[in-house]
Amino acid sequence: MLPSVSGVLFDDLLVKRHDPATITAAFNSMKSGSVSLKVLFIKILLRCMAALPLRAAHGVGALLGNVMWHVAKRSRRTALRNLALCFPGMGEVARRQLARASMVETGKGITELGALWFWPVKKTLSLIKQISGEHYIEQAVSRGEGVIFVSPHLGAWELSGLYCAQIGGMTSLYRPPKLSGLDSMMRHARERGGARLVPTDASGVRALLQGLRRGEFTGILPDQDPGFGNGEFAPFFGVQANTMTLLSKLAFKSKAPVILIYAQRLPKGEGFHLHLTPIAFDYQQSDMFASLVTLNQSVEEAINELPQQYLWSYKRFKSRPLGEESLY
Repeated sequence: MLPSVSGVLFDDLLVKRHDPATITAAFNSMKSGSVSLKVLFIKILLRCMAALPLRAAHGVGALLGNVMWHVAKRSRRTALRNLALCFPGMGEVARRQLARASMVETGKGITELGALWFWPVKKTLSLIKQISGEHYIEQAVSRGEGVIFVSPHLGAWELSGLYCAQIGGMTSLYRPPKLSGLDSMMRHARERGGARLVPTDASGVRALLQGLRRGEFTGILPDQDPGFGNGEFAPFFGVQANTMTLLSKLAFKSKAPVILIYAQRLPKGEGFHLHLTPIAFDYQQSDMFASLVTLNQSVEEAINELPQQYLWSYKRFKSRPLGEESLY
């Protein structure tokens, strides 16, 4: 695409520089070429990372994260803003240190995808060196119950999903990435462990509920902003956050236990430590707001155990209650 942009389309711009349609077509082609190159770069990067042991991949990721800290100004500002909102008593120096550490962990999260997406499943799962709370899953399975796994943007959440898919039938919502060229790669990576991906619409939600009633598993990221009108506001680190109601609705309808899971990165690329903790929803009352408070508190507790491995660069508080100004 690049030759056509620099050649024919560039000549068209010179000849028809006052034609908006021509200009739009030219820049759309340039954008398309840029996107294609970005997709190609990501695929090559991840394939190269898959050829490395985890320790080396994390080393490259740490370097990438440090570079991102200096050049990705928007992500850095968002991380610092989130930390100021969530930890108002934290000093500025400590906030910057934590924000930078989080960016380094984000870099590791990118480069470790080579192993998590392309290694054989058995080899990938061998990276799990310790599991805390596995008996909560065993108890649910012994009772024939489905399980709703809550996996926040903490540690290596892709590994959490692969682990869950291996121990039981797993159905998860899936939204294709903005870079459509990565769609088939992501689908294959997530389905190779046995997960079934369903669309993020009413049919997908029905599939989740049906799976839970069959005693299967589902996994949900609980700390995404679902968009205005698609959630309810509940406190998260003392700040009103638009919180998804889907998880609570599934729990109330299926009576399935809810378990929070995250994969902690161990130092020096030694592997991962899986943590599983039950979330105590009140199924008798089925109070939506109370369930959202419980959910957010559980996520907070996990983050407080491992704050440097949380994705602080995500705009968790993007949606605001009516009349409230943007926090970013």
